[in-house]
Amino acid sequence: MTKPSDTQAIILSAAAQRGDHNVLPLPGSLRGGAAAKVVGALLKRGLIAETTTDSQTKADAAYNRIWRNDEDGCAILLHITDAGLAAIGVQPEAGDSASTGADEAPSAEAPQDAPAEADPAPKARTPREGTKQAKLIEMLRAEGGATIDEIVEATGWQAHTVRGAMSGALKKKLGLTITFEKIEGRGRTYKLA
Repeated sequence: MTKPSDTQAIILSAAAQRGDHNVLPLPGSLRGGAAAKVVGALLKRGLIAETTTDSQTKADAAYNRIWRNDEDGCAILLHITDAGLAAIGVQPEAGDSASTGADEAPSAEAPQDAPAEADPAPKARTPREGTKQAKLIEMLRAEGGATIDEIVEATGWQAHTVRGAMSGALKKKLGLTITFEKIEGRGRTYKLA
């Protein structure tokens, strides 16, 4: 399987972090034909899927949660599949309905800015073994920790990608605590607390 593009990875990562795995809303800069093209590519690759609901709610840019309406007027949502989770290095948990579509679809009527307490707590995710993310975690767990340069060399990522992975995937998504200290002759060294 080919690696998702940067835009596709951003969309998949955002969907993985949502309790209902809804792909929408898309990033603010992605609209119109560009949005349709990216979503079409993700659908074709099986990384996301459409879910038809019983709701007659119309697709509305204000809510930005409904992709389109079918011929009967039912709302169609987009959700990330297990293949989509795997493409970004996230393993679905048991009972996760990301790919089945058989479980009851999330409500299309809830606005995007619904109160935070209505959303379920995010599920803890674990990276697959053998991925670059797993290598990053392994390096940060090592006794001496790792510098950005060492992680760049081991993963092939750019320095800004390493920093983003640490703050986004490790801290926010996985809930890990990362500390650093400046070591003479080595520079800033990062470790998992």
